[in-house]
Amino acid sequence: MAVGVFDSGLGGLTVHQAIAARLPDVPLVYLGDNAHAPYGVRTADDIFDLTCAGVQRLWDEGCDLVILACNTASAAALRRMQETWLPADKRVLGVFVPMIEALTERRWGDNSPPREVAVKHVALFATPATVASRAFQRELAFRAVGVDVEAQPCAGVVDAIELGDEILAEALVTSHVESLLRRMPHPEAAILGCTHYPLMEEAFQRALGSQVAVYSQAGLVAESLADYLVRHPEFLGTGQQSKYLTTGDPQRVSGKATQFLRRPIRFEAA
Repeated sequence: MAVGVFDSGLGGLTVHQAIAARLPDVPLVYLGDNAHAPYGVRTADDIFDLTCAGVQRLWDEGCDLVILACNTASAAALRRMQETWLPADKRVLGVFVPMIEALTERRWGDNSPPREVAVKHVALFATPATVASRAFQRELAFRAVGVDVEAQPCAGVVDAIELGDEILAEALVTSHVESLLRRMPHPEAAILGCTHYPLMEEAFQRALGSQVAVYSQAGLVAESLADYLVRHPEFLGTGQQSKYLTTGDPQRVSGKATQFLRRPIRFEAA
């Protein structure tokens, strides 16, 4: 009954942690493609190929349902995977839609026509590849009309977080927020469109001001998954064991993951 969680590196551990807390009885298999991270600077075709390979590896672990806990993969590869590659008995879900549906106050899975929503000015902070894909704007347009989105590519933030350099990461967050505010002085809401960014949520909130509602992904994705599995229990796979897998060096990745979440985590070779 295992569910897979895929990310290009360590950021997806924030989503994994939230899912584990929400669904403690569901085994989770996490795969970090650390050997090829970061995805944010890769081409769309490269991201598609790497994401498909990672998802296939999780299917081999008995995970019929895989969460792409990576905004870059969700933006650059998910729709193409669903349209051209995905078998009928498998599911791959991304991290954008639950957050957009929370922003637009729609029940998860509500496919009614787009409508006017209360929030009109939204700031999006994400990796350069996610911003370039315009996937957030595309998905938002399916659900809401009249929303102005200003996107800010946040180069360097993920690297600083994974290096454990909180001072640099906070300085970069402040710089990126200031850059966006020059273009959109009064956002009503801000989307943290990278699974690393929940670790810097307080820095984003401080830089934006208390009047801006900040939306982070981990808890929203976990709640959406719980709802999905109630409605589609057939996609609980055959896997029985929780584990952490990496395409990188397990010892090195384990050390960085332990630093990242501040608790012991042991990775195995994928």
